[in-house]
Amino acid sequence: MLRGLSLRARLVLAVLVLALVGLAAADIATYASLESFLIQRTDNTLAAQHREVEAQLSGAGGGPDRMGALARTLPGLFVQARTLSGSVLGTAGPISPFRETGEDASPPKLPKSVDLHPASRNDPDQVAYFTAPATAGGNRYRLRASVDPGAPFVLIVGTSLADVDSTLHRLFVIELLVTVGVLVGIAVLGLWLVRRSLRPLDAMGATAAAIAAGDLTRRVDVPSERTEVGRLGLALNAMLGHIESAFKARETSEQKLRRFVADASHELRTPLAAVRAYAELFRRGADRRPEDLERAMDGISRESARMSLLVDDLLLLARLDEGRPLERAPVQLDEVVADAVETARALEPERRVDLDLQPLEVIGDQQRLRQVIDNLLTNTRAHTPADAPVHVTLARRNGSAVVRVEDGGPGMTEEQRERVFERFYRADPSRARTRGGAGLGLAIVSAVTKAHGGDVSVSSEPGSGSAFEITLPLAANGET
Repeated sequence: MLRGLSLRARLVLAVLVLALVGLAAADIATYASLESFLIQRTDNTLAAQHREVEAQLSGAGGGPDRMGALARTLPGLFVQARTLSGSVLGTAGPISPFRETGEDASPPKLPKSVDLHPASRNDPDQVAYFTAPATAGGNRYRLRASVDPGAPFVLIVGTSLADVDSTLHRLFVIELLVTVGVLVGIAVLGLWLVRRSLRPLDAMGATAAAIAAGDLTRRVDVPSERTEVGRLGLALNAMLGHIESAFKARETSEQKLRRFVADASHELRTPLAAVRAYAELFRRGADRRPEDLERAMDGISRESARMSLLVDDLLLLARLDEGRPLERAPVQLDEVVADAVETARALEPERRVDLDLQPLEVIGDQQRLRQVIDNLLTNTRAHTPADAPVHVTLARRNGSAVVRVEDGGPGMTEEQRERVFERFYRADPSRARTRGGAGLGLAIVSAVTKAHGGDVSVSSEPGSGSAFEITLPLAANGET
């Protein structure tokens, strides 16, 4: 049943139940305490009236025969004398109507026998207090039965509890009205407080609905970090931030994938078209013309090599993306850099390539590290004039080996610096192949370096050249 109620209703209901239990306990305790007090006061009054009745009965010609006179001198008081065996000797009153109800006085309905408490040192009388209903109507009597020392009869004195019952009834009505009023007030105030406290949850629900509709920029308002709802809002905002970042990363990854597929298709289309053209030339009779045949075969071989290199680069990047481990062995990095620079000098003798080495050893794949240096030098040859000098250094810095390739070329813009390590990116938007390759060289540099636990960076300004830095962890023995 409670499962179908809202959180607001369950909270208010719980507060009402707790308040009802507390008020009921307080009402019962108050009612019982007042009833006990009034009954005790009535008993004390009966004890005093008992002595007055004894005084009148012990006068001249006293005894049970004076009961008629008692009814006139003590109206409203019930008196009865019984033998010790229980026989009634005489009864007096009450003769006046009850003040609270206005009903005619009706004597109490007494039991045939009354059990008296034995006398004690403090109270020589044998006494018993008890309550009995009236013989007619709904009234009650409080009675005191006692036997005085040496007396031959039991004296019962009683008075109506109409005043006590009326007081208790008024108390009950007041307690009922107060309890209902307090519960209504608690319900109204509790509902207002709960609504005010849960208002941020409603806002969170609206925000969640907006996010579900596609607006990932929405956030939950946090009224206070000290409240449970505030801490929940902070946690939700942190989660939403991660979700938004994940969606953006996914969207960026999908865009890169689409661009990668488009670029790969474009790069493969050109050599395939060239091979198809040379094959068509051969089919049209180049085999009967030696000069055309040689040109066709050279073209097919050249374009095939170009496609093989592109496919090898793509496969290498794919393996690195999958996290496949590279070969791990001690590599003398200064020798790798020196060999790469020697090859660059041989390919372009007119360019000045300075070399500054410090003997350093790293752990990694020597072939892939050589490919990283070759790609950096190839990038320099492709994008700088032949007379632009190149300076290559290898040094130890903060426990790492740092390879720096610096050129005196035209430099790069900020956009080019940010995208220079992207796959298939070329600074030339026209995709001209007179300078540069497929745009995978620097992407391979970044991927291989990170696979070795290192990092790559570039600093460049238009007209001030470019400087690429490769940072790799040193081997345990460091310098050699």
